[in-house]
Amino acid sequence: MAFRHNNLTVADVQGTIGKSAFHQLYRPEVLDVDNDNATLKLRVSMCVTFERQPGTGQWHGGVLSSLVDIAGCYALLLVAGGPVLTLNFSTDYLRLATSDTLVAVAKVRRVGRTVGFVDVDIQNEANETVVTGHACYAIRPDKPHI
Repeated sequence: MAFRHNNLTVADVQGTIGKSAFHQLYRPEVLDVDNDNATLKLRVSMCVTFERQPGTGQWHGGVLSSLVDIAGCYALLLVAGGPVLTLNFSTDYLRLATSDTLVAVAKVRRVGRTVGFVDVDIQNEANETVVTGHACYAIRPDKPHI
């Protein structure tokens, strides 16, 4: 499916993420932006703050669900006609996440004037999907982009 897009670059998305103090807790690195296919790829790295329990190397589920929302939001900004607000999202934990880095791939499934839907897969270093997520966002076409 081809989307009308906002012609954002990796640097544009990285700069927008950098404006949010909360998103910076995750230190997400934008790896790829595909405007035509409305797909975004982010990488995050493990730190002691993200561990489920100290010394386990296991990612906390709250960090993983936040990553679904962050990746989904910025993917939708590639094609949305205004700023976006999370309406709801779901997170499915498929396997224990223990790798040093994780990559979130967010794909816009449908976008309208006021609502957008995004699917997110989070993969470990072995390219195994550890989490899937689905998110729905309100689009505010009456407001300037943030």
